[in-house]
Formats: sequence, structure tokens, C-alpha cells
Amino acid sequence: MQFAKRLDKIPPYLFINIARKQQEMVAKGVDIINLGVGDPDYPTPAHIVQTMHEAIENPSNHNYPPYQGTKDYRQAAIAWMGRRFGVKDLDSDTEIISSMGSKEAIHNTFLAFVEPGDYTLIPDPGYPVYRTATIFAGGEPYTMPILAENSFLPNLQAIPEEVARKTKLLWINYPNNPTGALASLEFFAQLVAYCRQYDILLCHDHAYSEITYDGYKSPSVLQVEGAKEVAIEFHTLSKSYNMAGWRIGFVVGNATGIKGLSQVKSNVDSGVFKAIQRAAFTSFETTEATRQEITSVYQQRRDLIVKGLESLGWQIEPPKATLYFWVRVPKGYSSQEFATLLLEKCGIVVAPGSGYGAAGEGFFRIALTVAKPRIQEAIQRLKDAGIRYEA
Repeated sequence: MQFAKRLDKIPPYLFINIARKQQEMVAKGVDIINLGVGDPDYPTPAHIVQTMHEAIENPSNHNYPPYQGTKDYRQAAIAWMGRRFGVKDLDSDTEIISSMGSKEAIHNTFLAFVEPGDYTLIPDPGYPVYRTATIFAGGEPYTMPILAENSFLPNLQAIPEEVARKTKLLWINYPNNPTGALASLEFFAQLVAYCRQYDILLCHDHAYSEITYDGYKSPSVLQVEGAKEVAIEFHTLSKSYNMAGWRIGFVVGNATGIKGLSQVKSNVDSGVFKAIQRAAFTSFETTEATRQEITSVYQQRRDLIVKGLESLGWQIEPPKATLYFWVRVPKGYSSQEFATLLLEKCGIVVAPGSGYGAAGEGFFRIALTVAKPRIQEAIQRLKDAGIRYEA
């Protein structure tokens, strides 16, 4: 029995390796502090859970859902886009589809549009699924380095003309995982113009739209005039409403992009359980006060990490969004070497920057998904181990 040759081109998923190493240390009796994975540790808000309880009891939710999502759910998501971003010209039949979070929808979009010989433009560092999904579809990933000196934005002028003309998809993700970087509407407008010029589908992975701090509000690419001609945007409730395990989200925008995604999805899954869609409907009605309760927890943790790392020699710019810090490794270490040092010497799990692409080398990622006492313990362990930042 042999695996398909495509698997030879795909490394193990980053967090599978991290989980395996963590399990090995736990087996040795080590108390692990996991700062590696952005999995919300607080429960889903009670009003969403209550709606789910009620929806489960309703027999009308026990059958197959519509592939594109229930009408109520799609309309609620569109209404939320209108309230949140001022994007109000979306068609609930042709310009939106429900999804199982973001990951499956991202992967299926590649299957819908990418063929052998096609390029995809993906950020480096970036979410690993962009690269692996390109390979699964038989395409060729062309990486756009996003570097500190360019505010972690891709340089479109650096993309060769021959690559641009063979590109099917261009992927962006702001607020950005793993760097925490932001993008403006002005930059989104440049991307829309670029994709119109080369007939590229612009895909904005907007997973962290609601995890923002210090008064910052993340814009939608669909706020740009004419964006619907070339762009689709991916939203998930995983981070925004502490619903990571529920697997619910939506994709919205260009009708051709939605149609292609729908054709793939209808052949590989049977949609999201209707009770979950009903609960997600309630999430769109979450009050701002409840939303602030979620983000204030992360902001307090963010501020604690800033203080702790600065006491150890790092110069930190507090991120204004996402669940992540993108931190330079000390002189003399690779990303993987430093992550291994933290695990073996301190019992701390972080994600090595190189796991997100070659341009991630020299950094590691910290997630804000552990309680403040554990963050304080992690900082103390670094101090006790004599680990400091040396440029």
C-alpha cells in the first residue's frame, strides 16, 4: 500500500509536530505551558450555548442542511457584514456560503480554481494551509515575503510578470497570523486593482477581524469600491466568539468565487449541522459588552507578556489585533533551535517562525490563550533559566 505522491511534497502540519513534542515532555512529568496554539481557552458565551441547547431539541434541525447554509444563517451573516463593515449590497443566494470554520473553505477554494501549471500567491510567513492546499490542487505556490521592514505587507512590484499572468489566487490575512500585522483600506485597494489587472481571485482570510485592541477596528476588503468583482472574504466564529470546536463560519463576496467553492463543497461535505447554524445566528447578535469581555481578557494577557518580555531584553511593539506575538529569537539560535530550548529547558511550547515559511526564520510565535498566572509562570521560568534577548 502506497501513499499518493502528493503527500511527499507536504510536511506534517506544524501543530501536529508541536503536539507530539508536548506529549513527549508530559510523559516525562514536565508541567507544560502551551503558548503555541491559538485555541481560545474561555468557554463560548452562554447565550450562544443556550440557543444551541434549544436548537438541538428541535426535530426540524435533525436533517441535512442546505449545502450553502440555511437562509436564516446566510441572511444573519450578511446583516452582520452590514452593521460591522458597512457592506450592504450582498446577495444572500449568490454571494455567501456557510463554512466549517475557515480551514476547509480555504482548502476547497484551491480545489475550485487551481489546476496544474497555475500559480497561487501566498504570504510568507503565512498560514501553512495556503501552501499545502496549493500542492493538493496541483498548483505552484509563489511566496510573497512579508517582512518587518515593509510592515509585514507583500510587495506586489516584486512579483514577476510571468507569475502574475499565471496566477489564479492571491491570499492575504489581516489582521495577520502569525505576525499580528495590520493592513489599511488603501492597501486593500491596491490589491483589488492588482487582481483586476491580472484576473486573479483575491482571497482575504479575515479570521481575526474581531480580536482587536486599543480601539482598533479591522476593515473588510469588501469595503473597497469594486472589490466584489475580484474578492471573497473568509470569516470564522472560532476566535471571535470562542467557538473553535463548533466549526462554523462563512465566505462572502464575488459570486463566481462563491459558486466555485459551493460546487466543491457540495461534493465533499454535507454542510454544517443546522443547530450549530442557529446558535451561530445568535452569535451575530452578541452585544458589544460581551464582545469586549472576550477581547479584554486577551488584551490583559498581551500587556502582561509585553511587560515580561521587556524585562528580559526584548523590545516589543504590542500587537493591536490577533491572539499572537511575533517575537525575534535571540542571537545565535534558529527559530527551531530556540523553540526546542524553551520546551526542553523551561517546559514552554511556542511555534517556531520557520514553520510558517522561510521568511519566518528568526522569529517565534506566542499565543495569548493561557491564563495570566500561567503567563507569569512562563516569564519566571525564562528568568530562572537565564534566557534573555541578545540582538
